[in-house]
Amino acid sequence: MSLRDKINERMDELQKLMEGNEHLSNPDKVELLIGSVSKFWSALSEEDRDYIHGARYALEEKVEWKV
Repeated sequence: MSLRDKINERMDELQKLMEGNEHLSNPDKVELLIGSVSKFWSALSEEDRDYIHGARYALEEKVEWKV
């Protein structure tokens, strides 16, 4: 599996969790996933980085994720 595939897989999972508002019911799981994708920061696209920033904000502030 390529690095890009790993990133895409983890970003897809993060999106699924955020859209299901899992960051409110299971914040530890979301935080671990954010950490697992953030370690590839230099390889992330600007869009992925923005999404992670938004997810971190929603996690920390405990706000509902609305698409």
